[in-house]
Amino acid sequence: MVGAGATGGAFGSLLHEDGRDVTYLVRTHRAERLRREGLRFVSPSGDRTHQVQVLTTGEAAEAFDLVIVTVKASALPTAIEDVRPYVGRDTVILPVLNGMAHMDRLEEAFPGQTVGGLAKIVATLDEGTVRQMTELTTLTVGPWTAAALPTAVTDALRVPGIDLTVSDDVAGAMWEKWVFIAAGGVVTCLFRGPVGATIEAGGLPRILEAISELEAVADAAGHPVSASGHAQSVTLLTQPGSAFTTSLYRDLIAGNPTEAEHILGDLARRARLLGVPTPLLDLTLIQVRSDAIQRWNAEAALPTG
Repeated sequence: MVGAGATGGAFGSLLHEDGRDVTYLVRTHRAERLRREGLRFVSPSGDRTHQVQVLTTGEAAEAFDLVIVTVKASALPTAIEDVRPYVGRDTVILPVLNGMAHMDRLEEAFPGQTVGGLAKIVATLDEGTVRQMTELTTLTVGPWTAAALPTAVTDALRVPGIDLTVSDDVAGAMWEKWVFIAAGGVVTCLFRGPVGATIEAGGLPRILEAISELEAVADAAGHPVSASGHAQSVTLLTQPGSAFTTSLYRDLIAGNPTEAEHILGDLARRARLLGVPTPLLDLTLIQVRSDAIQRWNAEAALPTG
């Protein structure tokens, strides 16, 4: 398990609890804490702490059968190099990042060994504790290249607490999730607030336009959003009084590194290649990039002594 944050910690705990042999590849400070205190996992089903196996970059270990990548997009290039010594000829790589750009990077690094995947979970890392807020814990996997998905992979992932789906069109499922996350990012980052406040300010027509323009990109790419996927986006992003925001927005407001280029920038790039206009997405990128430039300039101006 590459990363022991909200996603990696939650799924890793559920796999561990059903007897799977799980090892976390993490940074030194995280490894020290996990070795000292264990991994605490709080979910609707209970509060427990597990003693877990951890690795840090450079420590010796044999190749793993399955590597699940759960880091944020900004950490992916480093994670690829960190995990490389533990990837053997038969190792399967399962990333559960948002967007699609990571698939190209992983397939380039480990040709023919990457499978498609996406996770849905509402969880956070709180002072080292993994907290899952709802019972939603789904994992969708499927073959990415012509090779079939190894049965051993699905057998390993089929444990209590994880709602596992094996899809013949995992790329379509990944696109559908990507479009929803991107639409949420446009709505919350462009208008700088939760859905309810944007609607109260008269933004409902713009929200619907954002959903429509991003779904048009998926359609042009050959992965049209399903009727149920569209209904989910409309329901969640047009609810009056809703406090819904996105992690992209929360990171932006907090001044943390964001996945904006991975989620929004890559989608805008593909839209240009496909000839699909995305005015609201483009405005959002200007907003987010301008914010990043200002923060970088402010940091560069600080005294170094």
